Amino acid sequence: MQESFRIHYTSDFRKAYKRLPRRIQDAVDRKDALFRKNPFEPSLRTHKLHGRLEGLWAFWVVHEYRILFEFIDGGAIFYDVGTHDIYK
Repeated sequence: MQESFRIHYTSDFRKAYKRLPRRIQDAVDRKDALFRKNPFEPSLRTHKLHGRLEGLWAFWVVHEYRILFEFIDGGAIFYDVGTHDIYK
């Protein structure tokens, strides 16, 4: 992956992150670092979404937590983080 791969965080993502338990925030930080190196690192389980969320992607943080994002030129925009409720 190129060095200039950048992540942009929406205000919704930042708010959701702050509401997470500390242990989940730590897991998000670790997975964010992995994502920056390789968005398709197998442990992230990166996948396209379908239906009304078509065009967006998600990856696995821990058992029930996901990050909802979109690839953009040179990086990604992180829209939300949380349980499967973020898909609603």
